[in-house]
Amino acid sequence: MRELRLEKTGNKFEVVQHQPVKYEIFPLSPLSRHRLSIVKRKVLVLDLDETLIHSHHDGVVRQAVVKPGTPPDFILKVTIDRHPVRFFVHKRPHVDYFLDIVSQWYELVVFTASMEIYGAAVADKLDNNRGILRRRYYRQDCTPDLGSYTKDLTTICEDLASIFILDNSPGAYRACPDNAIPIKSWFSDPMDTALLNLLPVLDALRFTQDVRSVLSRNLHLHQLW
Repeated sequence: MRELRLEKTGNKFEVVQHQPVKYEIFPLSPLSRHRLSIVKRKVLVLDLDETLIHSHHDGVVRQAVVKPGTPPDFILKVTIDRHPVRFFVHKRPHVDYFLDIVSQWYELVVFTASMEIYGAAVADKLDNNRGILRRRYYRQDCTPDLGSYTKDLTTICEDLASIFILDNSPGAYRACPDNAIPIKSWFSDPMDTALLNLLPVLDALRFTQDVRSVLSRNLHLHQLW
């Protein structure tokens, strides 16, 4: 089954056809249940901007890749330095379904280089009162490095065998590339299926003793984007 959605371009509406949004979750075999019972439950760390969502705010011209007339999924009103600012937030396709599925497999943690007042509001919207994004880390928890911010995963979990991050920025996990899954930056493509494409590997990764035994084999992917 495919998802159809109307999108407005100028004065015209066009039908956008998404890829299938269902990921089949089959009952675990006795062997799989046993395997899962003898390994530690893993922590999946999630970046926000350009990984799960894309946003722009008042006074900033939207990137050319955002189609004119595309409505945001939600609008945040926050106060920064005593000035009210509105953020127009677009959710990456299938992000809600993705979070529903992976929250059954992992402890989810948000780690963003954004300011807390913004990052917390985005996380609240994505969580949608489900209680799946309770642990959160923000810019003050990052380490300034070479003009960007790195994210120290040991701040969250000292056992690096049991934690990994999904982030569009290789600089964010410069200190721990063996604990990362790269993902292409997302701005507006309504046909994007990157989150759905990750579900099979995330399904399998939870059975490993040490996530680095698998993720260290993907280092060549980290500089693609």
